[in-house]
Amino acid sequence: MRRTRGIAAMTLAFAVVLVAVPAHPQDRPPLKEPIALEGTMKAFYRGANVVVVTTMDGVEHVYHFTKNLIVHGGKAPGVDALADLSEGTPVVIHRKGNDEPASADEIDVLGDAGLKITEGRVIHVDRKKKEITLRYGNGKTETLQLTTMAAAENAASIGGSNQAATEFVIYYADEEGHKVVHYVTRKP
Repeated sequence: MRRTRGIAAMTLAFAVVLVAVPAHPQDRPPLKEPIALEGTMKAFYRGANVVVVTTMDGVEHVYHFTKNLIVHGGKAPGVDALADLSEGTPVVIHRKGNDEPASADEIDVLGDAGLKITEGRVIHVDRKKKEITLRYGNGKTETLQLTTMAAAENAASIGGSNQAATEFVIYYADEEGHKVVHYVTRKP
């Protein structure tokens, strides 16, 4: 009987320790690398400096922004471009890490009203020069400029050895006579 109580007490203590210890450390440092999240516009609240976006996995996220928010591909510059976007407009939220509350540093408008699109195979990326070289289906190559965010965000996704076999979708804007890439994603 005494031995049974001892085993029961040890089992209970072990179970309490398992429940009490979080699966992830609560004090982990925030992610510092910039990330891009693709989704669709849900709502824009100018007075609260908030935009709500439904990401590709169906989760709604609330992003705070300042009046200095950069919006690429919209009809108007800056925050004013968000007022013209309807629910369901495809967008990309660029942010520096996973700080809370979530804040948007840049927003790219995709689709018909947004950035231009091209597709090709990535044959070279020079992060120091912020350049990406593409090979198109017709065999021609072209080197485009990357924004600072795009160069940093895509380090893992376009830096692999099999990148020449993968088709990418490139979202860019014509800026002062140059094609400047704002977002790169693998073609579905």
